[in-house]
Parts: sequence; structure tokens; C-alpha cells
Amino acid sequence: MEEQFILRAPPSLAGRIKDLLNSENSSSLEDKSLDLSFSEDGGSGAFVIGGDRFSASLLDLPCVVESYKTRHDSVLIKTADIGQMIMVRENEGDSVPPGVVEYRHGLTSPLQPGMLEGEDFVGSQT
Repeated sequence: MEEQFILRAPPSLAGRIKDLLNSENSSSLEDKSLDLSFSEDGGSGAFVIGGDRFSASLLDLPCVVESYKTRHDSVLIKTADIGQMIMVRENEGDSVPPGVVEYRHGLTSPLQPGMLEGEDFVGSQT
């Protein structure tokens, strides 16, 4: 099996990463540079794209997520169990508090308070 992780980045940065990975030619080699490094504690680090540096954190997911690939859209083949996510942030103020190692919300956005109190979901028939 392969080793995989989830890379979560802000929308503006995600667009730059996508453009970098999909481009075949670039004006300079520096525009194509992409680096991810972590400190000795393994929980915090830096993500560098081009000449811009962003803070990053390695967080555990609350449950294991399975990853699959397909050939010819007919057969699914399991490639990995993913248990960690690298979260990249644009602003230093958005940093994860020290000591936090699990991203409790998982891959989806947090539930709204009304849903947590047992109210009906929007659009449900009562």
C-alpha cells in the first residue's frame, strides 16, 4: 500500500498548487518549487510554494479514511488508509494551538449548532 495524507489549503493557495501541478512549462524554475518541511516535534512546519512561505500543521483525523483508485471506471482498488492531514494556513494568526494533535471535525466542515441540538435538517419532511 502507498503512504498518503490529506493536504488542506486555503482556496487561493489551492488554486496555485493546482496550476503548478498542471502546468507543463513555467517561466522560471523558482515558480515551480514546492517544499514541505516539519520541525523536530513533527507537529508544525512550513509549506513553501514559489517564494511564498506558509505555516503548516500535521493533525490526526478522528477516524481512518480509505483511499481508492480505479481503472476504466469499473474496478475500485484500495490504495491506502489515511489517518493524518496537513493543514496549511495563510495567516500566522490562524495557527493551531500548541498541544492540539487531532482535527476533531474530520474532513467536512463543523456541524451547525442547531443540528447538534437535534433540530430537523434543512429540507427534511416532517
